[in-house]
Amino acid sequence: MASPEQKLVELGINLPKAAAPAANYIPYTIAGKILTISGQIPMGPNGIEFVAKLGADCDLATGQAAARLCAINILAQAKAALGELGNIKQVMKIQGFVNSTADFTDHPEVVNGASDLLVEVLGSAGKHARAAVGMSSLPRGVAVEVDAVIEIV
Repeated sequence: MASPEQKLVELGINLPKAAAPAANYIPYTIAGKILTISGQIPMGPNGIEFVAKLGADCDLATGQAAARLCAINILAQAKAALGELGNIKQVMKIQGFVNSTADFTDHPEVVNGASDLLVEVLGSAGKHARAAVGMSSLPRGVAVEVDAVIEIV
């Protein structure tokens, strides 16, 4: 089976440098065998991407792409914390926050963008419990934010 880093290459994904915090918090904590990663927004190579609200100016596919980019940034933080993604034993839970109108109800489908990427890269270690909820706004107006709790080896 391919390592997570090999899977990233196969998928054509280059992990970015882990983003620095934008406020008074740290990007991750480790307590025992648990890595908790702060909420990641869709930060791309040219800065913040996917500034939009689902149900208004953003369609489902775009929301899924935003969630996927959040998951890529989660993996970048995990690599910064652990040295290599092979040190991930299990993604235990992610929480996906979707910037959406009051009548938008496809939050789970949006967050699938993050869930699917984690499973693509990590295999069964990427399967997780999760929450997918709608928010009236998110930092910097982004479409999606995702955080993670990960068991490490």
